Amino acid sequence: MTTLERAFILARSGECSCVAALVRRLDREGYDGHQIHGPLLRRQLRDLIQEAMTRHPGWLS
Repeated sequence: MTTLERAFILARSGECSCVAALVRRLDREGYDGHQIHGPLLRRQLRDLIQEAMTRHPGWLS
């Protein structure tokens, strides 16, 4: 699985509260978090994270 594939999976999962947390998680899992750059990609991930948080309120509490 590529870094970008894992990033989208994590974003949709609701396990990360923001893009920075997602990048840290990728790094911990052995992926290259530096690949997560650029305004469009970061916006896509941020939107997916927000959507996941509305589907699972309190998930990260």
